[in-house]
Amino acid sequence: MILVIGGVAAGKRTYVDRHLGIDRQDIAEAVLDGRPAVSGVQELLRGLDGETLLPMLLEKRVVICDEVGSGIIPIDAGDRLWREAVGRLCCRLSDEAEAVVRVFCGIPTVLKGEI
Repeated sequence: MILVIGGVAAGKRTYVDRHLGIDRQDIAEAVLDGRPAVSGVQELLRGLDGETLLPMLLEKRVVICDEVGSGIIPIDAGDRLWREAVGRLCCRLSDEAEAVVRVFCGIPTVLKGEI
């Protein structure tokens, strides 16, 4: 599994399409289905816990997640817990991933493995 992280509209899907060869129609948006890639993992955590989600995500070829841990700390306690859960899940995913790529302003940086 390859984990691709980055901010909103940073170019994560474009990277996956152009550099990993997965067409946009093959990237599921915040749903788990038969497609090889899933985007919007942070939104999946609003309905499922990380322990349930982790094994399902590890079966995907590519997992795309928005970075939500930087910036303003949410006032709402539920949003703070969600943000922490996203960060913890990304740490677990990066441990298991064969490669981790961070995309910033459309520029990919390989943090782990080789692409």
